[in-house]
Amino acid sequence: AARARGAPLSAGRASAAVEQKKETKSAPPQKLDLAPPRGTRDFYPEDLRVRTWLFGQWRATARAFGFEEYDAPVLENEALYVRKAGEEVTQQLYCFEDKGGRRVSLRPEMTPSLARMVLAKKPTPPLKWFSIPQCWRYERTTRGRRREHYQWNMDIWGVPGAAAEAETLGAVVDFFRRVGLSSDDVGIKVNSRAVLAELLRRTCGVDASEDPARFAACSVLVDKLEKVPASALYDDFGALDVASGDVDALVALLEEASTAGGSLDALEALLGDDAPGLGGLRELVDLADAAGFADWLVIDASVVRGLAYYTGVVFEAFDRKGELRAIAGGGRYDALLETFGGDAMPAVGFGFGDAVVLELLGDKGLVPTDLAADVDAVAFALATGDAAADAASQKGLAGVAAALRGAGVSVDVVLEPKKPKWAFKYADRRGAKTALMLAPDEWAAGSLVAKDLASGDQATVSASDVAAWVREKVAGDA
Repeated sequence: AARARGAPLSAGRASAAVEQKKETKSAPPQKLDLAPPRGTRDFYPEDLRVRTWLFGQWRATARAFGFEEYDAPVLENEALYVRKAGEEVTQQLYCFEDKGGRRVSLRPEMTPSLARMVLAKKPTPPLKWFSIPQCWRYERTTRGRRREHYQWNMDIWGVPGAAAEAETLGAVVDFFRRVGLSSDDVGIKVNSRAVLAELLRRTCGVDASEDPARFAACSVLVDKLEKVPASALYDDFGALDVASGDVDALVALLEEASTAGGSLDALEALLGDDAPGLGGLRELVDLADAAGFADWLVIDASVVRGLAYYTGVVFEAFDRKGELRAIAGGGRYDALLETFGGDAMPAVGFGFGDAVVLELLGDKGLVPTDLAADVDAVAFALATGDAAADAASQKGLAGVAAALRGAGVSVDVVLEPKKPKWAFKYADRRGAKTALMLAPDEWAAGSLVAKDLASGDQATVSASDVAAWVREKVAGDA
């Protein structure tokens, strides 16, 4: 209603404020959803210790093979991932328009970012680079499949041929061995896009050399045959001028190849030893035999990998029980730079996600359970009940901790005076190797009470010697 003539403005404002206050009171605050967004994870300290351990195994493997680490932004230009071969990744992007009107996306994989970096700086090959990026895909969540995951990538650029392929596969096997897995637990299916090209030529009339785009699109569909029946893809193949009968013939040949015994000899018997791609596979198997991991390899012509940019050997690590999705996968992608307008450069690499391998390691009881927080000492001031004395002890403790940290000792300082029983329980919970107590009587003589938490031994140690004492105990506990 209109304000009455002569009524003060403040009256109307006060009335509105009262109504707003009533509304606020009547509408309870919305309850916060404490779960992370679907398909994502929180990493509490105990979870992060496992992740750090896994990343440490990946980094140790990469460095043992002479690889250098790199990184790139998690946010990339959308055009980097939008390809026309019908890959699932294109439909699974977390993409949007930023405030500057640019189309961007959270990265679903690392290889395109690596290609962009190589094109931008043109480093001198050969390159042996690795990374552990977080990747994002909006896909259905299942066991070992999340909408975000961390992925260990190792890539070799500038080296054609089987030696580079054997090196990357050797790194995969080395990691498995480091964490306690054997070839009885895990196998690596290996194929060549050249073998697939021969199968498509024989059954579907698709010539990879005459129509690379059609071949790439067919390859993506072949990869889906493992997940859905052939009949579900008749229309998609039909759009590429491949008849349903030809699709059935392809499926029959793929099944025959996959059940041929998993050896190169069996595949050669099926296709003929002069079939394209078999020579490169033979060289790879010979190198794997020389490096001592041929027993991990399973030759399987049905392995395709779903990314259209693969051009040669492709591979996929799997658990022998068949209970999990692919553990890792990769292959050769010699033409990727050309798709971004650059000159071709031979390249091979793999991606290895954290979620699936942790499921497998958990099933096998191989995830370490003793990953306590790593701290050398917990230091605390003894609570006496005398406020002035306790404040002086806490002040003295600050100086002791600073000196210890300067000497390379990691120290968790308890930030208020405590009784020993509480402090020792806390130190045990933190996984500390030692506990240091600053008590007024000992501190008056320039000393602290030091306890070796592994043995239970206790000693009075001068402040000048306490760093050496802690280091000795930590070294003895290692």
